[in-house]
Amino acid sequence: MARKMYREAIEMYQRMPQDSHVMWNKLGIAYHQLGQMTQARKSYEKSAKINKDYAEAINNLGTVAYAQKNYRRATNYYKRALVIMPDSASMHSNLGTALFARKKYEDAILEYQKALALDANVFEHRGSQGTVLQERTIEERAKFHYHLARIYAKNGQNDRAMQYLRKALEEGFNERDKIAQEDAFQAMRDNPEFQTLLKTEFRAL
Repeated sequence: MARKMYREAIEMYQRMPQDSHVMWNKLGIAYHQLGQMTQARKSYEKSAKINKDYAEAINNLGTVAYAQKNYRRATNYYKRALVIMPDSASMHSNLGTALFARKKYEDAILEYQKALALDANVFEHRGSQGTVLQERTIEERAKFHYHLARIYAKNGQNDRAMQYLRKALEEGFNERDKIAQEDAFQAMRDNPEFQTLLKTEFRAL
C-alpha cells in the first residue's frame, strides 16, 4: 500500500483472515485507490458489518458516496463516523468538504475549524496508506482555498493564510474587495506581501 502497489496489496489482503474488520477496510482502500468504487464500497460495508463501531470504515463509505457525488449520503456517513470518533480531525475535514459541496459554507467552515483545532496540519496531510481516507476532490477550489485562508488567519497562522489566499486568487477568486474588508485578515492588512497580493493580477489556473 505504501508503495502504491494496490493490486499486489489486494492479493495479499485476500489471503488474510476474512473475519478482520481492519483487513476489509484496508482492502477497500486499495480498491478505492484503483477507482473500483463498487468493490471498495462492498469491502467497507463488510468491515462495518464485522465491527459496527469501526468509524474508519464508515468514514470511508462516506468517501465513496462523495466520489459518486452523493454529497447528502456522504454527509450522513461522516456524521455517523464522528459519533463514534468525535476527535478525528480527518473526519471533521471530510464532513466540512461534503457540506461545502452542498453549498452549506458556514456549516462547512465550522467543521474545518474543528478539524484545525484537533490537528494544525490537517489540510497539509498527504498519503492514503492508513485506515482513514481524507477527501481531497473539491470542485469550487478557489472558494475553498479562500475560506481556508480565513480560517488560518483567524488562528493567527498568517503564513498559511497568505499561501491559501494566493491559491484562491490563482484559481480565479476575484472578490478582492471582499478580501480587503474581511475581518479575519485585519492583522495582515499592513503586511506589504498582503497588499502586493491584492494588487497582483493572476491568470486563473
